[in-house]
Amino acid sequence: MTEVATSPVSASPAAPVRITIVVAVVLSAVLEVLDSTIVNVALPHIKSAFGATTDQTTWILTSYIVSAVVVMPLTGFMARRIGRRRLILTAITGFAVFSALCGLSWSLGTMVAFRMGQGMFGAFLIPLSQSILFDAFPKEKRGQAMAMFGLGVVVAPVLGPTIGAILTDTYSWRMVFFVNLPIAALALLMLGGELPKDEPENVRIDWAGLFLMAIGIGALQFLLDQGESKDWLSSRVIQVAAIAAALGGLAFVIRGLGRSETIVDLRLFADRNFAAGNAIIAGFSVAMFGGIAILPLFVQGLLGYPVIEAGYLFIPRGLAAGFSMVITGAVLVNRFDPRMLAALGLILTAWSNFATGALNLDASFWQLAWPGVIGGFGMGLVFVPMSTLAFDKIDSARQNEASGLYGVTRQLGSSIGIAIVGAMIVRGLAMDTALLTQHVTPYSAAAQAYLAPLGLTPQSTEGAAILSGEIARQAALMSYTRVFDMLGWVAAGLLPILLVMRRPTQSGAAPLAH
Repeated sequence: MTEVATSPVSASPAAPVRITIVVAVVLSAVLEVLDSTIVNVALPHIKSAFGATTDQTTWILTSYIVSAVVVMPLTGFMARRIGRRRLILTAITGFAVFSALCGLSWSLGTMVAFRMGQGMFGAFLIPLSQSILFDAFPKEKRGQAMAMFGLGVVVAPVLGPTIGAILTDTYSWRMVFFVNLPIAALALLMLGGELPKDEPENVRIDWAGLFLMAIGIGALQFLLDQGESKDWLSSRVIQVAAIAAALGGLAFVIRGLGRSETIVDLRLFADRNFAAGNAIIAGFSVAMFGGIAILPLFVQGLLGYPVIEAGYLFIPRGLAAGFSMVITGAVLVNRFDPRMLAALGLILTAWSNFATGALNLDASFWQLAWPGVIGGFGMGLVFVPMSTLAFDKIDSARQNEASGLYGVTRQLGSSIGIAIVGAMIVRGLAMDTALLTQHVTPYSAAAQAYLAPLGLTPQSTEGAAILSGEIARQAALMSYTRVFDMLGWVAAGLLPILLVMRRPTQSGAAPLAH
């Protein structure tokens, strides 16, 4: 598509810091990132309310994520087509309307449809918030602004399970959707009064490119979300999704590289900092959000923690992430090489996963919490410096588009991480159970010694049940340990990519990527 240089909310270096803009875009971003995790805790209650199966309720998450990932790359195009101010106000309004409809849902089908609408409007919020904040402040003030922005977009998804658990336990699962309404109303009031109008551009729609992108990205996201529940390539649906993702994605890339006017400008990846930044943020999302996704299963299903305590476990991590984000954005990123800060963040992320993988079945609350604190510090040290590095050479005319692509990369990385850990847990549990069962027999001296204090034998019905339960617990622990160790190595393996990145020439922080 034609490049049009617009800077509708740019500020001169002497302009005062507009705190209203910061608060408004943080609230806009929080709407999207909070909703991506807050619903997870309420799924069992929604399942009971609608009489649905576990496989059916996963569509509540899948419909939101797939629609968001398909729409997010269109941010730059839509901002040019209808104007950035009009787009973000429309996105907030649409997100609020569909949030209310989700809370009023009367069946699983309506819930899935309304979640899809939420995802379509929510997809624009993070990229537009980043772009608006980037243009609204002079360079010397961007670090402070991004620190406040990061405080919302990083802490909100980490604390989402805690907030969701409290709302669901105290009120109803419907409250996890209604809580969006006051946030959206406040964001609309602030942005409506502060954000200047901008003129839309007459940009031609690349329908073929739009179709190919929707098929490729949508099919890939569907495959990642539903693959484990459908046993991957043994399912005909997953086979079709894999073929569609491969052919659609390949055709979109080939077509995009051979044309000057496309729905998404893939030439952005010619900049090595932007390309490397996308690779690192995708890998980091695998390492960080893959671990966050299975931690509630680990502590609730295996260690027996109630849902509220499992939610509280994320509070120390969220506080650490918020503190790290503020310090990194306001102080460190302007004083140290961002590549060194990102390297430290990746090391802390790896350490966090290794430490979690070293826990046993007797782990206390704080033994579970302190690796999360380390990981929280790592989040701030990765997100802000990586944004500074990735967006260093991206001009203001392409900020919306670059932010949209960066958001898709992060989302796909997160989905890949969740899919990988889910598959590893299921397959590891089967493998480790079979391995342990081979060594625990009714005639095993260890099995007899284990049951002797209880006055039982392996041959008794009760004794056999106890042994079977313990084998299952130990096999699950081995499986979780293997997964957390793998995520640690993923984070550590990203360090060499930093070597190909240039040190940024601009001062201040670039747009922060959630």
